[in-house]
Amino acid sequence: MNPLLPEESQRNLILASRSPRRRDILQRLNVEFRIVPAGDHVENGVSSDDPFERAEIHARLKAADVAARHPDAIVIGADTVVTIDGVVLEKPRGDDEAVRFLERLSGREHTVATGVAVRRETTGLDLYGRETTRVRFRNLTDTDIARYVATGEGRDKAGAYAVQGIGAGLVHSIDGCFYNVVGLPVTLLFDLLRKV
Repeated sequence: MNPLLPEESQRNLILASRSPRRRDILQRLNVEFRIVPAGDHVENGVSSDDPFERAEIHARLKAADVAARHPDAIVIGADTVVTIDGVVLEKPRGDDEAVRFLERLSGREHTVATGVAVRRETTGLDLYGRETTRVRFRNLTDTDIARYVATGEGRDKAGAYAVQGIGAGLVHSIDGCFYNVVGLPVTLLFDLLRKV
């Protein structure tokens, strides 16, 4: 168990996510948990035009979906978005799209936002929030982009890069929570879990 969190908040803890990055963060923090992914249907029909609000809503829906099936558990839901110029950069649908994403990010600042929700059905616990971080890329050459895309590292990641891996070499600076860029803002999560 993590000594910085109350034991109660670590008993019967579920991560409602398939993300290996979120799993790795919790494991490194020595938090005891199990994984029960939310259903794919939970993100359908979210009506907000604000991508940051959508991330928060998606996180809440993921937590609610799993909490409905595991009402005694404390469930963590999370959703991350990458935006630049008001455009959301989802997971790329192929290497060509990954190249376009990285060309757009080159030499510029973008925003990463993660919505986090903590829910327990039996007690009516429903806590949530969001974290935003500004990331500036260094100026990338066509060769930089082609070589990075060829690694395949960014294929399943919003924005087409992984700051915790080889993609760290694409980044000039980070203003805010590093773990938010990876996919799970630790300070926000701990603040929520301490309220349990």
